[in-house]
Amino acid sequence: MEDERQKLSLEREVGLAGAVSLIAGTMIGSGIFMSPQTVLVTIGSPGASLVVWACCGLLVILASFCYVELGSIFRESGGEYIYILRTSGPPVAFLLIFSSVLFVRPAGVAGIALSFAQYAVAPFYSDCAPPLLIVKCVAAVAIIILATVNCLNVRIAVSVQVFSMVVKVLALAGMIAGGVVMLARGHTENFQDSFENTNVGINPIGIAFYQGLWSYDGWNNLNYVMEELKRPEVQSIILSFHLTHRASLFFHSLFQTQEYQVQCVVKTNNSKNSNNKERETELHKNNQTGDI
Repeated sequence: MEDERQKLSLEREVGLAGAVSLIAGTMIGSGIFMSPQTVLVTIGSPGASLVVWACCGLLVILASFCYVELGSIFRESGGEYIYILRTSGPPVAFLLIFSSVLFVRPAGVAGIALSFAQYAVAPFYSDCAPPLLIVKCVAAVAIIILATVNCLNVRIAVSVQVFSMVVKVLALAGMIAGGVVMLARGHTENFQDSFENTNVGINPIGIAFYQGLWSYDGWNNLNYVMEELKRPEVQSIILSFHLTHRASLFFHSLFQTQEYQVQCVVKTNNSKNSNNKERETELHKNNQTGDI
């Protein structure tokens, strides 16, 4: 008998919950907490900022439709590398994976890890900025732990991903609830003349879209693990993309609204404090004049 050659294949351990968490858990990350300030400052107005976030979400949804089609045709792990390899040949695919492995992916992982480390150590340094060395060490430890978990077992990695997604969604839900309460109490000053002082230049709009799309980054992660999906048929892929992208667009938009509500309350409190200080100063001057 001729020896049958066994084809090397990955274990199919990722179900629908794991697929959804792989996309949503990555999209709802540090970018949603760090990008809003840059988008608002760059574009100049809350109304235009919300339009930018909505347009970025729609662009991501349209691009995800293309990846659903590609994932249903090429059921191999690797994402863009596989698609370019099958369409443009090995040289172009090698250049892509070379630049991605050595430059693009490490820079992205380092940025996300540093953002996480800054938020993680901030409670321990409430009176000052955390030391840069501490932030870098925490970021390095986080990268090592997650890399080890992903190398050891797929099920453990999926469980960690699902847990982190649930925690982040609950945190965002709590923040959004606070913004809804502020909106219900009438703090709508930031939405009056919300498009005033909008920067309509090419540079501001480009930078705002860049930051917004970076916040949505991770929408294509499912195509990197196609061979690990339990049911890689078209229905599962489409359902995963639709659930996560629409939910992510919903959470991003509501979170930005909540950010503007908080800014509105802060501005109102600051104005009240400044008015109170001015009144106290005037009373003090009047008392001094009366004494004279």
